[in-house]
Amino acid sequence: MKLVTYNVNGIKARLPRLLEYLAEQQPEIVCLQELKSSDETFPEIEIRDAGYRAVWHGQKGFNGVAVLSRGDTPVERQRGLAGEPEDEHSRYLECEVGGLTVASIYLPNGNPQPGPKFDYKLRWMERLRLRAAQLLAEEHPVVLAGDYNVIAHDDDTFSVRAMAADALMQPESRRAYRQLLAQGWTDALRWRYPGGAVWTFWDYQAGAWQRDAGFRIDHLLLSPQAADRLADAGVDKAYRGREKASDHAPTWVRLR
Repeated sequence: MKLVTYNVNGIKARLPRLLEYLAEQQPEIVCLQELKSSDETFPEIEIRDAGYRAVWHGQKGFNGVAVLSRGDTPVERQRGLAGEPEDEHSRYLECEVGGLTVASIYLPNGNPQPGPKFDYKLRWMERLRLRAAQLLAEEHPVVLAGDYNVIAHDDDTFSVRAMAADALMQPESRRAYRQLLAQGWTDALRWRYPGGAVWTFWDYQAGAWQRDAGFRIDHLLLSPQAADRLADAGVDKAYRGREKASDHAPTWVRLR
């Protein structure tokens, strides 16, 4: 089973690239982020015609997450995280699909920092940590897949110096990510490439793609029951280089 996380950076703008990816790779499960689409304008028909069923949590203009399955329709378990009722951002969607619990996550960026956006990022990460603990207690195969907007290690970026002031790499962001992992989650891509230097994102600015000036912010965290089935993990990097591509590349795990 190939499970993919893919920040599409606008599903309407990237729909040709997404459909191309689904046709060529045929993953069983795909978690999408940054749809930038309302629930009403989500391209359900096109995705269904590609052989996938979907559940989505949209928001006009920004944010938005979805879970796609090749075959059975995902069964929604939860949308949004508890702990901040006034938070209307569409950033978390949890489903049952293919014998797994799968969450599609679009964690807040947090820039500029310090400030209210960074404070919101850290609160959101704590809310995620609490939900993740509940999921672990179920002792079920779980994958938390998405754009975490956290550069977890120095070797997860092309330049520590260039990113030093960014919210993605602040000590508080990294600490919150470590606290999540410490519950017992396996960072699948880190497991596969312990030496780092594997990127999932390349900015549109300053020729970042051409210079391979990227960093790793798309993560797939596996519960012990899912990690027992972990066969491989990687990044479908070539898709970032296609015409009008997202600034993220599809990032995946393969489970037995």
